[in-house]
Amino acid sequence: MMRSVASLALVLALALAGCAQSYQPIVDTKGVDTAKYQQDLYECRQYAEQVSPVGDAATGGLIGAAGGAALGAIVGAFSGGAGTGAAIGAATGGAVGAGAGGVSGVSEQKRIIDNCLRGRGYNVLNN
Repeated sequence: MMRSVASLALVLALALAGCAQSYQPIVDTKGVDTAKYQQDLYECRQYAEQVSPVGDAATGGLIGAAGGAALGAIVGAFSGGAGTGAAIGAATGGAVGAGAGGVSGVSEQKRIIDNCLRGRGYNVLNN
């Protein structure tokens, strides 16, 4: 059970790595110098890389695992298997927490890129 959670966390980490580099905001480019825009986008993506979706996923996974273990132990105590319930709860909570944390980190990266471009005078159309 714990191996599957570790495997899920590894897959999630690999999927989230470099998300800011692949994000393409929708910008009104009428009258915009394309070369300057590409340079600004590159720089804004570098700022966004300071946020770690993988770190957010790890934090979410730990918090989810702890909460899931506690809830699983309580439920398991009523059904005669507190240890098993805690293990299942920890695995489930960890996976859900890691996913939620990772999604939150990626959203934050996109928000940083959009705000950075707006700050440089671009009309960002999405978000």
